[in-house]
Amino acid sequence: MTSPSLPPAAKAADTTRDNPWPLRRLTENIKKYVDRMSPLWVEGQVVEFKRRPGAKMHFLTLRDLQTDTSMTVTAWAGVMDQAGDGLQEGARVVTRVKPVFWERTGRLNLQAAEIHLQGVGSLLAQIEALRQRLAAEGLFNESRKKPLPFLPRVIGLVCGRAAKAEDDVVVNASDRWPGARFEIREVAVQGDRCVAEVGAALAELDAAPGVDVIVIARGGGAVEDLLPFSDEALVRAVAAARTPVVSAIGHEGDCPLLDLVADYRASTPTDAARRIVPDRAHEREGVAQAVARMRGAVANRIAAERSSLALVASRPVLTGPGAIVDGYRAALERLTSSMNQAVERRVNTEEQQLTRMRATLRALSPQATLDRGYALLKTPSGALITSSSDVKKGDLIEGILASGRMVAQVVGATPPAPRPGSAPPGGSDPAGAPW
Repeated sequence: MTSPSLPPAAKAADTTRDNPWPLRRLTENIKKYVDRMSPLWVEGQVVEFKRRPGAKMHFLTLRDLQTDTSMTVTAWAGVMDQAGDGLQEGARVVTRVKPVFWERTGRLNLQAAEIHLQGVGSLLAQIEALRQRLAAEGLFNESRKKPLPFLPRVIGLVCGRAAKAEDDVVVNASDRWPGARFEIREVAVQGDRCVAEVGAALAELDAAPGVDVIVIARGGGAVEDLLPFSDEALVRAVAAARTPVVSAIGHEGDCPLLDLVADYRASTPTDAARRIVPDRAHEREGVAQAVARMRGAVANRIAAERSSLALVASRPVLTGPGAIVDGYRAALERLTSSMNQAVERRVNTEEQQLTRMRATLRALSPQATLDRGYALLKTPSGALITSSSDVKKGDLIEGILASGRMVAQVVGATPPAPRPGSAPPGGSDPAGAPW
């Protein structure tokens, strides 16, 4: 503890073991010193930065271009927005900052008032503008991308000279499919000649017969090294290629414009090898499983058909072929019996009706009248004699009896009696005596 008899040291140089400063005194003096510092311009590279949508304050880590010295930089959202979309990890920036010291935590950071992209950062901003323009043209649309073949006849590979990316693609693809064939074009994958050589290799492989897919591969590297793969001429060449193109540039976090226009974007060259050829072991396993499923399906179908056949064979119609006829025969016998009964009933009814009609006819026939003792008299001409006025004395007449016929001669006739209510022919007396 500080001795009560000693006055507090006025300067840092006056402190001793027996008369130290409290820590707060040091942080207060540091803050006063830092606050007196003027704003200044500093240059560095962004090594850590994540945008936070909706946040008012953003943080990034700025590293010296020559050493590992780094500091935290804070800036308001408006300052970050003015820097543009090119502000991202790997960008070189020049920023106007004011050092800020936080007493409670003893931390020193920089408060940015302006941030401007420089060098690669400026190029990244140009690439972002190019990306937006090409996206508006539809070059990155999924609808225009071509599907990769299941098993290419020949694989075109554009890579660096004696590059590890070449081994990653060739070795891993050959492990998966030993029969894989390659057409390899080794070119410059960074620097001024990169775009021209990669474009020429792409055009050559695109025109080569038998090449079914083209892989453009490069290992990881600095942001500057990957810039040629965002060149507009190379991007348009990939978009115009007739052969499907796989982009395998850098590591998974890298995303040049070539990744966006390619028909498939592989995170690494090894991932590209896994994508362009099937796995022989996996395919064999799939074929074995498919064969097993087919055999199972055929066995199940045969078992089902056998069961259906047994069920059909057990039906009465097959166990006794006459069973189906027996049913129809029984039905026919029932219908025949019913028809016979109906005919008999109809015949009986008609016979009864005929009997009644015969009786009626017999009762009304002239023969019945004759059978009762009456006779029919006819003139020689065959006309029936119904009145005594039809004959005269001496006429021959024929008599029809109930049994037989006879001929007679009229010896006399009595005039017919008048009908009640009518005058007799020729007149009569009131007593009805003939005239």
